[in-house]
Amino acid sequence: MTFDVLLPAGGTLKPVDAEAFGTPYKSLAKVGGKTVLRQTFDAVTALGNVRRVVLAGEQAVLDHPDAAGATDKLPGGNSGPQTILNGLEALTAHDAADFILIVTTDLPFIKTQHLADFLKRCGKQELAVPVITSTEFAARFPGTTNTYIRLADGLWTAGCAYRVDSEAFRRALPHIEKAFDQRKSPIGMAKLLGPMFALKFLLGQLTVPQVLGKVESIIGCSGEAVYGCAPELAYDLDDKEDYEYAIRNA
Repeated sequence: MTFDVLLPAGGTLKPVDAEAFGTPYKSLAKVGGKTVLRQTFDAVTALGNVRRVVLAGEQAVLDHPDAAGATDKLPGGNSGPQTILNGLEALTAHDAADFILIVTTDLPFIKTQHLADFLKRCGKQELAVPVITSTEFAARFPGTTNTYIRLADGLWTAGCAYRVDSEAFRRALPHIEKAFDQRKSPIGMAKLLGPMFALKFLLGQLTVPQVLGKVESIIGCSGEAVYGCAPELAYDLDDKEDYEYAIRNA
């Protein structure tokens, strides 16, 4: 089974954080002697069965020497989700592989074995997302913080790698674009989710399977939460505290 890889690299930093990172672009921050972009390329290209590696992001990132391994380069969108959407549309426009692996370029600890383990754990659903508990994350990265979603079955964070079935994405694209258009509108999202679901979500009364079921109904394709994945998939660089911890522990 072949697959394409999409590497979104549109994340820029606030000026105060950019000074600490030494660059305004998360993907070009250096950890352990090389950029996170280079680390990500090394991790995905060693997986095998990779046809294309598409890099989507800021022009300065696309022009960087560490971007030379990309088979295609695309300008990023005006947000992280839009950059991913642009890349997926380009990949599925013609001659798509069996599935697409999306990996963000702000994961300083990412290695091939983490991605290989995630892919091995994926079932046959059309969209697969790694989910990590707060306990798992804290055990791997003690003393750090993360953004967790409180649900009835625990505190969860999602990893920053996703497996998408190419044909399913083509079918779901109109629904995904509709959801994307509503993402910044509380009223629009409430209509999309339904008021009772939105209320239960805010009160932490839903489980991971219930949230996933709602996502499936919105985008029109099957999905799965992939448990037991490496916490490294969820350690992304959001600010200088994240970066300083990564440098100390590289």
